Amino acid sequence: MSDLEMARVPGGVVTLHDARRDLVRSVTLESFELGVFAVTEEQMSEILGIAAQHPRRPATDLSWLRAVRFCNAASEWEGLDPAYTFDGEDITWHVDSDGYRLPTEAEWEHACRAGSTGPHYGLLADVAWTAADGMPTPQDVGGKMPNLNGLFDTLGNVWEWCWDLLDPARYDEYRVFRGGGYADDAWNVRASVRRGGAPRMHHEDVGMRVARGGFDAVDAAQGWSSAVDLERAASDDALLAGWTPRKR
Repeated sequence: MSDLEMARVPGGVVTLHDARRDLVRSVTLESFELGVFAVTEEQMSEILGIAAQHPRRPATDLSWLRAVRFCNAASEWEGLDPAYTFDGEDITWHVDSDGYRLPTEAEWEHACRAGSTGPHYGLLADVAWTAADGMPTPQDVGGKMPNLNGLFDTLGNVWEWCWDLLDPARYDEYRVFRGGGYADDAWNVRASVRRGGAPRMHHEDVGMRVARGGFDAVDAAQGWSSAVDLERAASDDALLAGWTPRKR
């Protein structure tokens, strides 16, 4: 398999925002590894047998379910313990596993910011493919400048799936994707912007980046907790006008 080149991201504190509940929370993270590049079409082809028309472009049109299956398959290829087990489409993350996985939302934002506090970690034209470039498709990975963690394209080019639920009280099983894409304007290509989709959804501007790192915990790690997910799903907080609670 073409190497999944990884960078060590130091631990630290990241501040996350929940727009619906108007909440801000600080998450303390342990160090972990994150892919230097988004997973490419070539890597997706080698692991899952999906044809690669543009080997160095990010793999896109990629559902969240396919992303977690890729992680397990890449782990098995390298003799690592898979991070996920499947019960139909119910996925369990074994947080002590050393295998490949999707980053948590907190990990993703912390790694993307690389110590920066503004919306971008550099001049956007230098670090991200966006609508301003006028490109009709995602571009080959690594074509812009990296951030201080040595990561390329965490902003722009393609959105990237994370492990976390987006807002289970409103969107039920939707999962988060982050970072903005090649067709997005600058307002959407910011380190704090959250979007999401159902696990089976796939879009031409959504891909993935792998993480690694196991933790001494059960059902909670790196800013994510299954117990908190249940609390968020059961929330009776008032929804904004026009927002519809999930079906129960």
